[in-house]
Amino acid sequence: MDCPVVDPGSPVTVQYYKFPDTLHWRHDAIMLGADGHGVWLGAPAGATIQRGREAPISWPTPFVQLVPHSGWYTVIGNPRTSTYALYVDITTDPQWVTRDRVEMIDVDLDVVLDWNGHVSLLDEDEFVAHQSALDYPEWLVDRARASAAAVVLAVESGTEPFGTITQRWLERLAKL
Repeated sequence: MDCPVVDPGSPVTVQYYKFPDTLHWRHDAIMLGADGHGVWLGAPAGATIQRGREAPISWPTPFVQLVPHSGWYTVIGNPRTSTYALYVDITTDPQWVTRDRVEMIDVDLDVVLDWNGHVSLLDEDEFVAHQSALDYPEWLVDRARASAAAVVLAVESGTEPFGTITQRWLERLAKL
């Protein structure tokens, strides 16, 4: 299913898997809107987050999330009370399976931007370990590495949607 009709305020479930189909992180969000980058979701403080089959928890801080129209990533923008301004999960291309559910496979690598402007690539060790443990196909490894490299460069240069746009969407979430 292509990107759903954007209905601001409607609930959305975001489901990440580990390759090939093991439950990973899931969270509830609300649709905020869309722009040329993709669909923007918001999770107010207290949103439900669940890792795999663990008990759900209430997330203490709000965040916004970009589900791109296309691209091997999702972007989370955080308020200043969080460690990172941006947290970018390298994933397979997110797929809208229904109008209120989006799914993707998390391929371990994460790109983060802290509040001092420092960019880091996280979880390279996990990525290497999962290549054999989870039997990642070569195309998945290559595409994940290429996406991570491109995202690092874009975050370092502040190219949107890896610049300041997430803060504007956080302001919109705060007004709801």
